[in-house]
Amino acid sequence: MLKRFNSILTPIIAVLLGIIVGTIIMVVSGYDALAAFTALWNGAFGDSYYFGEVIRQVTPYILAGLAVAFAFRVGLFNIGVEGQFLVGWLAAVWVGVAFDLPKIIHLPLAILASMAAGALWAFIPGLLKARFRVHEVIVTIMMNYVALHVSNYIIKNIITDNKDKTDMIKETATLRSDWLQSITDYSRLHWGIVIAIIGCIVMWFLLERTTRGFELRAVGFNQHAAHYAGMNVNKNIILSMVIAGAFAGLAGAMEGLGTFGYATVKGGFTGVGFDGIAVALLGANTSLGVFFSALLFGALKVGALNMPLEAGVPNELVDIIIALIVFFVASSYIIRVFLDRFSKKEVK
Repeated sequence: MLKRFNSILTPIIAVLLGIIVGTIIMVVSGYDALAAFTALWNGAFGDSYYFGEVIRQVTPYILAGLAVAFAFRVGLFNIGVEGQFLVGWLAAVWVGVAFDLPKIIHLPLAILASMAAGALWAFIPGLLKARFRVHEVIVTIMMNYVALHVSNYIIKNIITDNKDKTDMIKETATLRSDWLQSITDYSRLHWGIVIAIIGCIVMWFLLERTTRGFELRAVGFNQHAAHYAGMNVNKNIILSMVIAGAFAGLAGAMEGLGTFGYATVKGGFTGVGFDGIAVALLGANTSLGVFFSALLFGALKVGALNMPLEAGVPNELVDIIIALIVFFVASSYIIRVFLDRFSKKEVK
C-alpha cells in the first residue's frame, strides 16, 4: 500500500519541482512569476473557449501517450509515435476526402484507416526487433523522417495536383460537433475526446484483465522468463508495436478529422508524438496516469499562448517547465529513495 502511494506521489512531486524551478528561472530572468501563472491559468481555464481548446489539445496527447505507454509496458521504447501519428493523419484525411459515404460508414472507415496506417508503420520496427533484434529506438527514429517526407509527397503528388493542402474532408467523415463548439464559444472541440477516453479504457482492460495482456506484461518484465513459460516472445513484441501504432494513428485522425479537417505538407514534425513520450513518462505508463498527464500538458500548452499577451512572459518558459518536469520524472529514483527513507522514519 505504501509503495503504491509513493508511486502516485512521485510524479506529483516531479510536477511541483518543475514548477518551482521554472518559477525561479522566471524571477531570475526578471519576469513576474505570479502574473505569468495567472495568465497561464486564464489562458487555459479563463473562459469556455480556452477550456474547449485545452480539451481539444488533450485529445491527441492522450492517444500519443497511450502509444508510448503500451509499448513501454512490453519493454519497448516507441520513439516513432510522431511518424505513426503523421501517417494516421494522412490516411484518415485521404479516406475522408476520397469517398462519399453515409456518416455511419464513412467516419468509422476513416478512423479505422488511421489505425491501420499507424499499426502498419509500427509493424516494421516491431518485426525487425522480433526477427533480427534490431533496436526499435533506431528504427522508429528513422521511420519518423520517412513518414514525414512520404506523407508530404503523397499530399502533393497523389491526393492533390501539386498543392500543399488537401481539400476539406466530407461532412460525413468529420468529428466536429456544432453543439460542442457552441457550448465552448466556438472552440475547435470535437468528439475525439470520447474516443481518447475509450482508448484509455481499452488499454487498461487489455493489459490488466485479459490473458493476452498478461503475456504482454510478462514479456515486458522478463523476455527470457516469458519464453521459458511457453509464451511467444516475438509475436508479443510485434503485437505490442502494432497496437501502439494503432493508438498513434488514431491520434493523427483526431487532428485530421477533428481539429483541422485536412492535411498539409509539413516543413517539420508536429511535436505531438514526442510530447506523447513526456505524457507517458509522467503518467507512469498507466491509462489513468496518461489521462491526467495529458490534461496537464494540454493546459500548459494552451495556457502558455496567453502568457505573452497578458503578462509579457515568453511562452517558451512553459517548454522549460515541461522539460524540467520530464527531467524530475526521469530522476524519479532519487525522489523514491527520499520518500522511502521518509516513510521508514515515520514508521519508527
